[in-house]
Amino acid sequence: MSDTRPLPFTYQFIAGAVAGISEILMMYPLDVVKTRMQLQVNKPTGAIGEQYSGVFDCIKKIVKTEGPTRLYRGISAPIMMEAPKRATKFATNDEFGKFYKKLFGMNEINQPLAILNGASAGACESFVVVPFELVKIRLQDKTSKYTGAIDVVRKVIQQEGILRMYNGLEATLWRHVTWNAAYFGSIFQIRQLMPKYEDKTKRMLVDLVSGCIGGITGTVLNIPFDVVKTRVQNQVQVPGAKLKYNWAWPALATIYKEEGAGALTKGLLPKVMRLGPGGGVLLVVFTKTMDFFRGHYYQDGKKPETPKRLD
Repeated sequence: MSDTRPLPFTYQFIAGAVAGISEILMMYPLDVVKTRMQLQVNKPTGAIGEQYSGVFDCIKKIVKTEGPTRLYRGISAPIMMEAPKRATKFATNDEFGKFYKKLFGMNEINQPLAILNGASAGACESFVVVPFELVKIRLQDKTSKYTGAIDVVRKVIQQEGILRMYNGLEATLWRHVTWNAAYFGSIFQIRQLMPKYEDKTKRMLVDLVSGCIGGITGTVLNIPFDVVKTRVQNQVQVPGAKLKYNWAWPALATIYKEEGAGALTKGLLPKVMRLGPGGGVLLVVFTKTMDFFRGHYYQDGKKPETPKRLD
């Protein structure tokens, strides 16, 4: 059975950070591809400006015309973001679990509670990631004129105002609440259905499979909000000009009306290719890091009176 002994918030936060950075280093190029495809506005077949026909076509053209390093363009923002983002995701999910169990008088987490925990964690995560996501999107755009993350922050604040760094917060909330609810809800259900292995390797495989399925489920459900968030955050605010995309639901309607339902799933394949395996990597690394910390924190199976230092 999995070790579920509780740990202080600090340990959960660090484990989430380690998991997040591990995932982003492995899967980032697919995030660049996803963003490029989401920013591409549908045009008639054969029209000038229609650039990418699919994931591999996008990768090929980026490498050919811009160089292979372009697939890692803007990674500094996600690297800085991943630690607080994933740490917030896992740590708040665990903390909300404790809170809701006490609130509803429950001893164990069930499926609805796992979904509620995930949705609550996603809402908290949204407030952490919005500025980093805006920087990332601005850098990943093919027409980007920014020289780097600091240049994006400086110019956005100077030209559009400091509050612009939180542009897209509402769409981000919808995106993260949906993804986290599906992710943690799926993980709980799959773990319940799978045998409770004593072998560590088999337990790791269960986590890998459940995390992968959770990542795919969350991605399929939240892709329309992801498309909207990308479009909203890539818009440059010009004084006196009206922005095309603002609130999430009206933006969904605009995209549907102008480009069709298919446009609301732009970037789905690269996102599934990233967050399917990536969701598995996240869960496995987080679980393994937490197990390591439990071995450090507990002495002879007993909780120490004074928590041991991480160093």
